[in-house]
Amino acid sequence: MSESFDLPQVDRLTADAVGPAGHRVFYLQARRGPELVSLKLEKQQVAALAGYLTAMLADLPAVADAGDDATSGEMGLEAPVESAWTVGSIGVAYDEQTDRIVILIEELVEEGVEGAATRITATREQVAALVRHSSEVVEAGRPPCPLCGLPLDPEGHVCPRLNGHGAVT
Repeated sequence: MSESFDLPQVDRLTADAVGPAGHRVFYLQARRGPELVSLKLEKQQVAALAGYLTAMLADLPAVADAGDDATSGEMGLEAPVESAWTVGSIGVAYDEQTDRIVILIEELVEEGVEGAATRITATREQVAALVRHSSEVVEAGRPPCPLCGLPLDPEGHVCPRLNGHGAVT
């Protein structure tokens, strides 16, 4: 079994990608003090997490604005980027007592095998910065095909909507 992590009140939280468009590898990364945890995940997981967190932030009761403690310029991955494990499922909760957002992540494992888990607790500001940056990272990939929505490769792709009769470029 891989190592599990509990990161209450993280100092830093980001999601980013490494590699060229079409071959990017996505990571969720959190730091608490000297402990840096990087987890590998899929682009769709980054997009879904950002979308859910956006809705969650909008639904939370209003509080006095504490300002941003992270900006997009500070949101790149920290070296070394070494994945502890690959993300399987992600859950999100809100802790009313501490006004923190809790992200619960489980490792992708074969059925019947117990995987590792990570618990990350972050401020609203950290989560808002994560959402903004994650959206930028996801959108920075290959543009979607105007017909089917699948990513376009630089050399085009065979679109299922054209039933294999020609490439969309």
